[in-house]
Amino acid sequence: MLQGRFRLRILSAVLLSLIVIVGWSSVPVAESALGVNWGTVSFHKLKPSTVVDLLQDNKISKVKLFDADPDSLQALMGSGIQVMIGVPNEMLAALSSSTAASDSWVRQNVSRYMRKNGVDIRYIAVGNEPFLSSYSGQFQSYVMPALLNLQQSLAKVNLASYVKLVVPCNADAYESSLPSQGAFRPELTQIMTQLVSFLNSNGSPFVVNIYPFLSLYGSSDFPQDYAFFEGTSHPVTDGSNVYYNAFDGNFDTLVAALSKLGYGQMPIAIGEIGWPTDGAISGNLTAARVFNQGLIKHVLSNKGTPLRPGVPPVDVYLFSLLDEGAKSTLPGNFERHWGIFSFDGQAKYPLNLGLGGRGLKNARKVEYLPSRWCVANPSRDLSDVANHMKLACGVADCTTLTYGGSCNGIGAKGNISYAFNSYYQLQMQNERSCDFDGLGMVTFLDPSIGDCRFLVGVTDTRSSSSSSSQVYRRWVIVWMLIAWRVWFFVM
Repeated sequence: MLQGRFRLRILSAVLLSLIVIVGWSSVPVAESALGVNWGTVSFHKLKPSTVVDLLQDNKISKVKLFDADPDSLQALMGSGIQVMIGVPNEMLAALSSSTAASDSWVRQNVSRYMRKNGVDIRYIAVGNEPFLSSYSGQFQSYVMPALLNLQQSLAKVNLASYVKLVVPCNADAYESSLPSQGAFRPELTQIMTQLVSFLNSNGSPFVVNIYPFLSLYGSSDFPQDYAFFEGTSHPVTDGSNVYYNAFDGNFDTLVAALSKLGYGQMPIAIGEIGWPTDGAISGNLTAARVFNQGLIKHVLSNKGTPLRPGVPPVDVYLFSLLDEGAKSTLPGNFERHWGIFSFDGQAKYPLNLGLGGRGLKNARKVEYLPSRWCVANPSRDLSDVANHMKLACGVADCTTLTYGGSCNGIGAKGNISYAFNSYYQLQMQNERSCDFDGLGMVTFLDPSIGDCRFLVGVTDTRSSSSSSSQVYRRWVIVWMLIAWRVWFFVM
């Protein structure tokens, strides 16, 4: 009898262990939820720990990274936030050519962080919009081999059923005049068939980036109210379905394209969607607030779309959390102003994320540089300032000064001061960086005008990392000297 009870206890313990293991390895239950993109292409970077605190304070439980930055992942340790990390397009060739390379990448960027009180990595984004038409197929042949290699590498560390591989696609991957006629671009049909088959067999969603703003920005004929969620005087009628906003029309175009490949029920996640606050006429604080609040209300209502009624996207990642002042302006000057928070973690406008809080909470414990600014010296002749302006704006961010920007109307002297200050803050307020051959001067009075904010920089992580590495190098030298002396006397 005692032996029977002992065996029963052993069996129970084994079953409990299996439940724990299966619980870790099983597919996470799909829940419609709101997340954010956390980009780091910025001149003034907040400490990653400050950003994670910002996420938690705003009850944001999902975040999408564009790489596998170790500082960001270290800060996310133990946070409970579900994470999507990214493989940059430039790495696809290497990962597609070698399982050793994919094994190494998974060890370095995934398995090392997935432990008790570690990082809850749920997705790996393999490339970022690799089928974008402007890439002319540059990355296309690497996607499937990289996916297959990474899937094998995840299997080797028993994470293949928990961490899902996805490929964020731009909405230009499919096309149609009406949503029900949606189809992938002809040159993508073969690879998309392979991709969705892979995603389906591994329980991954199709990730798409949808930007109604870009449709409005790129076409003077695009009805402005159709880009938002408040109804439109230009609805799109598609048979018995009527579309009152661009998001639903775009989403259902993808649904139709997937249906043509035999995967009409595949879960869809929105990898990027948002509205910029500056750098274009249609990019402003009011429009961004109206769009993002309308989107959140629309998605969280679980209304779905005409082709998927009652079935919203499984996840929606707002683009983006913070402004990124060092991004390329090739798409437009608005590219640096997508954040719902400014670069220093301060909310730009009232927004209810529908996650339990009534409004956005600002970042805490932000370490600013001293409250001082560089402006044009009012006692100097500024007629020869053009080259200095070119220097300042060639290095720092002056996109708010351009047509449609929030600082476009502050006058010539204001423009000079804004450019000088942007450069001065970028140089960590180095005294010489405000000289400009005597045309600049430091002031302790905030020169901001209306919505045009003259920034004060933050002490970014590069300076602290640099000082840490200097301390490390000094210790290495000290220990080398000690070791040399020990060796000398022993010999």
